Amino acid sequence: MLAWTMYISFLGVALLLLPAASKALARWVALLTAVAGLSCAVAGAVAFQPDGGIVTLMDVSWIPALGIRFHLAADGISVTLVLLTGLAAVAGVLFSWNVEHRVKEFFAFYLALIGGVYGVFLSADAFLLFAFYEIAIIPKYFLIAIWGSTRKEYGAMKLALYSFVGSGLVLIGLIAAFVVSGAKSFGLVALAQFAYPASFQQWAFPLVFVGFGILAGLWPFHTWAPTGHVAAPTAASMLLAGVVMKLGAYGCLRVAMTLFPQGAREWAWVFGLLAVIGIVTGALAALAQRDFKFVIGYSSVSHMGFVLLGLMTLNATGLNGAVLQMFSHGVIAGLLFAVVGRMVYDRTHTRELPALAGLELNKALPFAAVTFVLAGFAAAGLPGFSGFVAELQVLLGAWRAFPWFVIVSGIGIVIGVAYTLRVMQQAFYGRRLLTPAPSPSDGEERNGTQLEPISLPEKIGAGLLLACTIAIGLYPRVLMDLFEPSVEALAKVWTR
Repeated sequence: MLAWTMYISFLGVALLLLPAASKALARWVALLTAVAGLSCAVAGAVAFQPDGGIVTLMDVSWIPALGIRFHLAADGISVTLVLLTGLAAVAGVLFSWNVEHRVKEFFAFYLALIGGVYGVFLSADAFLLFAFYEIAIIPKYFLIAIWGSTRKEYGAMKLALYSFVGSGLVLIGLIAAFVVSGAKSFGLVALAQFAYPASFQQWAFPLVFVGFGILAGLWPFHTWAPTGHVAAPTAASMLLAGVVMKLGAYGCLRVAMTLFPQGAREWAWVFGLLAVIGIVTGALAALAQRDFKFVIGYSSVSHMGFVLLGLMTLNATGLNGAVLQMFSHGVIAGLLFAVVGRMVYDRTHTRELPALAGLELNKALPFAAVTFVLAGFAAAGLPGFSGFVAELQVLLGAWRAFPWFVIVSGIGIVIGVAYTLRVMQQAFYGRRLLTPAPSPSDGEERNGTQLEPISLPEKIGAGLLLACTIAIGLYPRVLMDLFEPSVEALAKVWTR
């Protein structure tokens, strides 16, 4: 069932390209496709046996001359991220129900992006993974450049250029690994079984890790992320933060760290330090922003730092936290961008916090206010939400590997609480310093009650994401039981 998530997504693209598809039909095709993908993901997760092994879904020859196969497989980590992708896909469609410009093309690019993401998480061949990785980049560019806002062409081009530079580094590393190994296959398992020389791993690991890390928001290569988030339409922002940045982190784990374990051990403190710098600087940048969406964009970079820090601990506790943080951040960041982009910006036509402070949005949009408060507390790591469990495990794992990094990361958490409370107060609970007495004819408009009410699709999408972060926060075992055996199997690679 897991492989059908990808097949169904690309089938949805084909249906949307039919000439007869109207705007209304396009929305329903996109929603039904996303729901079908999520259903397959849930069914696959329920049927999955979490024993730490890899289950082959499909394996056929693709490019025989180079030993490249169309090999789809899954372990617990893949299943977890496929579930995340399904959730993000459904929520993104619900929050894009208001799109009116070139609707068919919008959802076609959207589903193509989703299909590419599914493909990355399910690829067991390094070249196939790289191909799907590139497929996901192209729709990102067009979604931002056509349907975005706030210097959308600049944001789309910057994201694409950073992505392609990272892809170039990854491709060089993969070709080098293939040649040095003398293998006749690009299979990840086959490549991982070869003991690469230490001198080769010393340069191959950072090359591939940085290549994937760029998309994961690795400092100092993170500057594309806030710009891209702000320029992207709501659904693209949700996907960018929710699943696309996870492609980079997944590549770091699945390719760089697995193929080059000795290189990972030697470079762990360097990239762990960069992750901690990203946590603190991202939080400080978010604290200084006046644009509501930039706050969430920089906070996303900060929280991705916890994923990278967890990976660099090279122990099971930190890696479990990193994988759980991928899922948690994907859900929470998607919800935050949905509130900022769709619920607030599309109605008020401003993201400036001083301007929003005078609109009393807690009264005009109470559902948006409550949703943001809950999502903000979840992002800040409040107990009872998924973010708390994930970050706690990352810090526990980091304490074993880099105690000083934990102390500095704690500063980033405190700053995160500060910017969360600041933006919460300014955007939703601000008050006018001077409020003139309204006339009977314009009183309601001045008090903001003429804003479009939150629609049913938005409420369903927000409820879906909130339910996930609360459920995982209260009972994380329901998700950890899926990926923990796979993480423990990988952790043994770095303890040999």
